[in-house]
Amino acid sequence: MRLLVLLCSIAMPVIAWLSQTGAFGPDQGTISDRYPTLMVAAGYAFSVWGLIFLLDLLYAGWQATGTRRNDPLLGRIAPVAALGFFLTAIWMPLFSAGLFGVCVVVIFGALAALAWCAVQLSRGGNAASHRLAWLALSIHAGWLSLAAFLNLAQTIVAYELLSTSRMLGWSLVLWAISAVVLLVLNQRMRGNVAYLAIALWGLFAVWMKQTEWPLPGAVTSAWVALGIGALLAGQTIALRMRRR
Repeated sequence: MRLLVLLCSIAMPVIAWLSQTGAFGPDQGTISDRYPTLMVAAGYAFSVWGLIFLLDLLYAGWQATGTRRNDPLLGRIAPVAALGFFLTAIWMPLFSAGLFGVCVVVIFGALAALAWCAVQLSRGGNAASHRLAWLALSIHAGWLSLAAFLNLAQTIVAYELLSTSRMLGWSLVLWAISAVVLLVLNQRMRGNVAYLAIALWGLFAVWMKQTEWPLPGAVTSAWVALGIGALLAGQTIALRMRRR
């Protein structure tokens, strides 16, 4: 199972590179531009995948070597982490193929898997001996906590499931649900600063994009994103002070 984690961690950047070359169809940026929403982030935000893939590779190699091979906590999360990496990898060609409904199921599955791993490491891991695993999986889960809802919003627009001319109402509902997910997971992780940092990165990128976006309701969506970030930061400070 440790080897499977490593193989899946390698598959993610390889498939990402192939996706950007057009091997599976249009790249993610091209498809995303076809379906503008009130929850899309500025393009620079997605460069964080480079950091995510690097940390996941380091974690995967680290957990498969040395004394870590006998660590019970790393062993328990290994199959779930492998599943999260696998789902992350296959999401990319599915999105390029325009299978948006399947993509939503896949990305929320990846979020559930990696968030569970991050919670286990935050609550049951030794801070020193599991630091790399905690950092890699917390950041991956943090980004997916936002990206999953961005993906859901684009799916709604792509299939015209709700109004594409008046998007603010249902976008606010998605923002509310995403805020609950972020706050609940952060609470279960006892104020995870890595999770917070990557969520703030994404939320600020949404604010940047939406303040310049011509869609009706974009400015409101921008400030909602910033407000969620402030709530999450405040919660993290309170949780960490309580722990002390």
